[in-house]
Amino acid sequence: MRVAIFTDTFVPDVNGVARTLKRWTNYLEKRGIECLVFAPEPPGAEDSPALPNSVERFASLPFFLYPECRLAFPSPIHIRNSIAAFNPHLIHVATPFNLGLSGIRAARKFKIPLIASYHTNFDQYLPFYNLQWMEKLLWRYMEWFHRDCRSIFVPSASTLSDLAQRGWDEQKLHIWSRGVDASVFHPLVDRREHLLRAGIDPASFLVLFAGRLAPEKSVDTAIEAFAAFQRNSCPEAKFVIAGDGPSAEALQAMCAREGVEARFIGFQTPQELQRWYASADVMLFPSPTETFGNVVLEAMACGTPVIGADAGGVQDTIREGLTGFKRTPGDTAAFASALDLMYRDGEWRQTMGRNAHEYALSRSWDAIFDKLLDQCRYIALASGREYPRLSGWHIN
Repeated sequence: MRVAIFTDTFVPDVNGVARTLKRWTNYLEKRGIECLVFAPEPPGAEDSPALPNSVERFASLPFFLYPECRLAFPSPIHIRNSIAAFNPHLIHVATPFNLGLSGIRAARKFKIPLIASYHTNFDQYLPFYNLQWMEKLLWRYMEWFHRDCRSIFVPSASTLSDLAQRGWDEQKLHIWSRGVDASVFHPLVDRREHLLRAGIDPASFLVLFAGRLAPEKSVDTAIEAFAAFQRNSCPEAKFVIAGDGPSAEALQAMCAREGVEARFIGFQTPQELQRWYASADVMLFPSPTETFGNVVLEAMACGTPVIGADAGGVQDTIREGLTGFKRTPGDTAAFASALDLMYRDGEWRQTMGRNAHEYALSRSWDAIFDKLLDQCRYIALASGREYPRLSGWHIN
């Protein structure tokens, strides 16, 4: 079987979509399934390691709502020739921009079955950039973009429900959940050594935020909630913010105004991020716009309970009072109160951490990809382009 993937973000980009797609291609290649990825040229490509032959890159510019996704300038003739030579059994479009459009055109021209994965609620980003007037236009475009897809894979039950309520064909919608690599994200850490090396008192109550520093992530809510918690409950608490993005400078200025000495540590490798997750007492993640929220599951895999927004895909991952707390988006007082609960009841907090770790262990990437591959093979088979040759192959 051969699969062509069209995406406007791919490694070495640092975001959940790029990392998920790389895991997907790695999985397919391990199963002996050929992949051809069409993706934008990453910034600083001249300094990047050599790219594999299975990835074709195109010049690009950053997308203003989400700079980690880039608007590529694909060559239609080059793509047409590549698809004709590769002759895929399936085309997967992962983002709704220029390369996604190229994937749709190739599927139509060569009559190849088309699937899509829906990763980002771009409509929920619009109010943060004063672009609410674009919402109806955006949804018309998204509905048109996905019209020809045999299946649309979404990360969570909440996302599926939201799209179904908008009138999308529920028969086409399927959940492609997210997993976690337990060999990378786990609770084992020398907390004392790690925090001393970072210049933090190991006796401190440590709150962590990890994610893109952008308006739609509501990092300002996290800062305000931590400031209130520090003033009213735990003056010696420490706040670490992992990640980077367009709001980094403004958020640092906000911390100074709020009197919060937050440690901004930028993007971290998965291995270093694991040490921060496992060293933290709690992960604070008030973003209401997630279709899943990979960082929530990563923190849980490290035995860290999470206080998250009761919205989007995050609400499907956190079990209230069992693995963390869910609070109303934007309710600073509610998030600060949840931090106080975590701080005052250490035994409950540790129990939630153990529960979180146990839940995360059940989210195996291989099991998730096995199911996704079954669905892809079924779509290819139904089109007459693929015959399942793997012993034990089945349709769920």
